Formats: sequence, C-alpha cells, structure tokens
Amino acid sequence: MQTIPQAKVWMAAGWSAPQEMAVGPAGTLPPLTTGVPRIVPGIANLHSHAFQRAMAGMAERQTDPADSFWTWRETMYRFAARFTPERLHAVASQLYAEMLEAGYTTVCEFHYLHHAPDGRPYADPATMSRALIAAARDTGIRLTLLPVLYMTGGFDGRALSERQRRFGHGVDAYLRLLDALRADEGDALRVGCALHSLRAVPPDAMRAVLDALPADSRIHIHVAEQTAEVDECVAVRGARPVRWLLDNANVDTRWTLVHATHLDAGEVRDVAGSRATVAICTTTEGNLGDGLFPLRDYLDAGGRWGVGSDSHISVSPVEELRWLEYGQRLATRRRNIAVGSASTSVGETLLHGVLASAGDASGHAVGWLDDRHHADWLVLDTDAPAFAGARDEDAVDRWLFSGNRNLVRDTWVGGRRVVAGGQHVRREAIEARYRATMAELLAD
Repeated sequence: MQTIPQAKVWMAAGWSAPQEMAVGPAGTLPPLTTGVPRIVPGIANLHSHAFQRAMAGMAERQTDPADSFWTWRETMYRFAARFTPERLHAVASQLYAEMLEAGYTTVCEFHYLHHAPDGRPYADPATMSRALIAAARDTGIRLTLLPVLYMTGGFDGRALSERQRRFGHGVDAYLRLLDALRADEGDALRVGCALHSLRAVPPDAMRAVLDALPADSRIHIHVAEQTAEVDECVAVRGARPVRWLLDNANVDTRWTLVHATHLDAGEVRDVAGSRATVAICTTTEGNLGDGLFPLRDYLDAGGRWGVGSDSHISVSPVEELRWLEYGQRLATRRRNIAVGSASTSVGETLLHGVLASAGDASGHAVGWLDDRHHADWLVLDTDAPAFAGARDEDAVDRWLFSGNRNLVRDTWVGGRRVVAGGQHVRREAIEARYRATMAELLAD
C-alpha cells in the first residue's frame, strides 16, 4: 500500500489535520513538493452533451438581432448531423480528458445522439452510447450514462423535425436500450434515465417510462430553461413546467432537474423540499442568454444543487462555481452571496454544495473521501503562486477565485492517477485523434 503522507484533506467539516492518504496498488505515489499537499474530492459534472464540445466557439456570430437559445439550436442541429460513432468517441475522449485535468472525476452524460444521421437505428441501437462508454473507459472518468427519451417537437405533440430524427425513440425501444446498457454497469458506469424535457415527452410516455424503471434509477430532465418553454407549458398543460412535474411525478432524491432557471417562489420551496438536485450550468446558461437561477432563495430553502458544463464552452468546475456566484452579485449589486450557516466562505459553501449532491445525482458512491465512497480525488498545486501563504480558512477561496490558471496538479479516480502534473496521462494520443476528427467534421 502506497501513501501520500501528511496531506490535508477536504472533508464535510472542512480541512482535516495532516494525515496519511493511502493510495491503492493501481496508483503510484505522486512526488511531493514543498508544503503540505491539499487534497479535495473530485467534482461531479452533472450535465454534459459531449458532442457539443466540438462546436465550442463556433456559434458566436450574430445570425439574428434576436439571437437566443432557439437560433443557437439550429447551429447545433447542423453540427450534430455530422457525427458518427467514431467521431463521437474521439470528441468525447478529448472532452473527458479535459474534464479530468480540470477536476471533474464523474460525468453525467445526457445523451440523445442515438441513431444514424438519417434517423435509422444502427444494427446495434446502443452503438452511439457504447462510443461514450468506451471514451469514459479510455480516459478513466467515472460515467453516468443517461440515454435520452426524445419523442415530440413541442408541447403540442408535433412530430420531430428532420434534424431531430436521430434523437427519437418510442417508449418500448427506449426501454430496450436501457436494458441493453445496464448489462454493462460496474463501478465506473451507471446507466440512468433522461427525459429530454416536458415538451419532448408526452405525459403518458413519461408515466410509462417512470413505471418501468428500477427503483434506484437516476432520472434527469431539462426543465424551465427558457421563458418560452414556461409560457408554452402554461398554455398547453395549464401549469408552469416545474410545477407540472412536481404534481405529476414522484420527484425525490433520484431526480436531477437540469437548469430550472425560471422558478417562482412556490417552485423554489417545493423543489428544495423534494430533495431533488438542480444541475446549474452557469457558463452555458450565460452563453445562451437563458437567465439566472434564483440561487440565494434556493439556498435559503435548503435546496440541493450541483453544476454541469453542458455545451462545454468552458470545461472547468472552477469557472462554473465562480460565475454562479458572480451572476448573483451582478443581479443583486452585492458581494458574497452564496454563503451558508456552516461557513461564511463563498468558496467553501460552493464546494460543499457540489460534493453533497454528487452521489444522489450520479448514482455513484462519490462526493466525499471516506470508506463509503470511491477514491476519487484532486491534488491541488500548492506550489502555485495563488496558494502562497494560504491558510486553511482561505485555501478553497483561493482555488476558486484567483484567476484562470488550472490549480489541479493530479487527478485520481478509483485510486488510479489519470492526470499527472496537470496533464492527462494519455493526452498526446487523445489529442491527436481529436485534431484529426475536427478536420473531418469541419470538412463535411
């Protein structure tokens, strides 16, 4: 058994006293430098569309004076049509390596790119899903695969458009897909359920799927991301989307509500009371102009939450957390918004929030470092200038609020080091394949 001696470990109650950190036989002891190493649990990325990493920075030209999520979506559809299983594997591998370098050790992949570009299923309907599983295995990230049920193009039940056809399933085919993928589950892979949104899944289909799921299945859904979605749901179903969901499903700790940006006071209270998790995707929501999540009200109600990089215009838990706080400051013209009863530190409150929800949202035993959880951790670069003179009470704030230099030195998943000295151990090969794939995608 190898060890990291005299490390300070971030626990639920704050930094531990210096203690020995045991490393399993699959890992090697990282070189220790000056000072006491600081180790924090790995972060769970609660919402990812892996293929969208390839289009980051390619939708930043105005196509309409009223550019919004809905105009961005057309660009995304055109890009999605170019993906094959091989291309998805290459892009997802690059993305997952970047996540590990940034400090994400678990990813919840909200996957709807199911079929061939013409909408016909592959001979193995799980082909695209298996490309993601292979990418996670090849990079060493822990994966919660969430195949998406996508049936209609709006609350009115209209058929999927030609660009959406490769996303679509009927209920029976979707449940068969879940059954096939669950056969591959293990310590590093969990398979859950994703309902794309209320506009894409009719009520009877939602109920049929929920009734068929295993009792411990994780369930993720896009909800209340756009005001247009809220207005259409009220017009067609007679209630706001989050209210309708709470009234028509047993929303509890198994559920993750993705975005939930537009909540009224009653929805804030009742989502918090349900003990579901909200996946806030700060950089994507900012990039798309979605709006701001009511964070302070939700924290006051005792709500559970985490973060996701979603469209991957940024792959950094630090940036997701920092801009979650900064957005609230801009809206309220005040400072230090995200604090709780346990700490007056914004950084500590934010870190505690994402760790506390990680296990329920992902279905993995992750979030903390103890004998009930996987050995997924980050070794911070305490030799970096940002940590000069750092004390326990300001170390997390320095990590999250001191600029854009990546302060994760090493990343371990399941006791195995997958990032050393800030670089993924297979970066060169993964990046070469990604570059070749991008050339193909942009040449089509």
